Amino acid sequence: MKRYFAGLTDRGMVRSVNQDAYYIEPNGRFFIVADGMGGHAGGKEASQIATEVMQRYLTEYWDSQQSSVELLETAFLKANQAIIEDQQEHPERADMGTTAVVVMFRDEEHKPESGKSQGIWVAHIGDSRLYRLRGAKLEQITEDHTWVARAMKLGHINAEQARNHPWRHVLSQCLGRQDLEQIDVQYVDVQPGDRLLLCSDGLTEELPDGAIANHLKNIRACEQAAKVLVNAAKDKGGRDNITVVIVAIEGRDRTDE
Repeated sequence: MKRYFAGLTDRGMVRSVNQDAYYIEPNGRFFIVADGMGGHAGGKEASQIATEVMQRYLTEYWDSQQSSVELLETAFLKANQAIIEDQQEHPERADMGTTAVVVMFRDEEHKPESGKSQGIWVAHIGDSRLYRLRGAKLEQITEDHTWVARAMKLGHINAEQARNHPWRHVLSQCLGRQDLEQIDVQYVDVQPGDRLLLCSDGLTEELPDGAIANHLKNIRACEQAAKVLVNAAKDKGGRDNITVVIVAIEGRDRTDE
C-alpha cells in the first residue's frame, strides 16, 4: 500500500513558545508527535528530547530481531530516561515531561493474525492521540492517559462533562517520570482509503471529532488538510500549541500529491 503524508505544528494564538514536536521518517516508516509540558523551556526541551531519542533508536534498530512491541517499548523507555537525565543536569527543568504517540509501519513474522489486512503498530503515552478515518467514520484509536478518561471509563462523568472538566488536562502518565508504567502498544489494521491522524491536544481541545472528520474527508491532499485543521483550531481560539501529522493510505500511486 502506498502512503502519502504531511505534518504541521503551530504555537497557536495564545502561547509564546511551541512546546510540541513531531518527526516524519523520510520513507514513511514511522511518525511521532510529542506535546511537552513543564514551563516554556522545559516543555520544549522534553518534546524535542523524546522525538530525537525515539527516532534515532527506531532507525538504528529497525532491522534488528526485536519484535515491534519490544522496539517501541524500548524507544519510549530510552526517551523517558533521557528526559530524566536532562532533569538531573538542569534542575530548572525538573518538572518537564511530554506526551507522545508513535505510528510504525513495520512488517514482521510475528504480527497478530489479521487475515488479509495489513496493519500498523501504535504506541502512546499521555493525551496525544491517533485517529483513523475509514469512510465517513472517525475512530479514536488511542485511549488518553488522563484523569477524565479514567473517570469516564468508570462511569463517574460523561463525555460532555469530560470535554469541559477543569481536570481534563491532568495526565496520569507521561514521559519524564521515574514511576513510568507500562507503555501502551497495539496493532491496528489499515486498509486502502484509510487516513491516520496523529495530533496533540491543541487540536482536539478546539475541534470536536465531527469537525475533524469533515476536514479529513473533504480535503484529499495531506499537506492542505493539515493546514486546514491547524487553522480551524486557531480560529476556535488556538489556546494551546497545535500539531498534526496526516497519513493517507492508498491502494495505488496518486499523481496529485
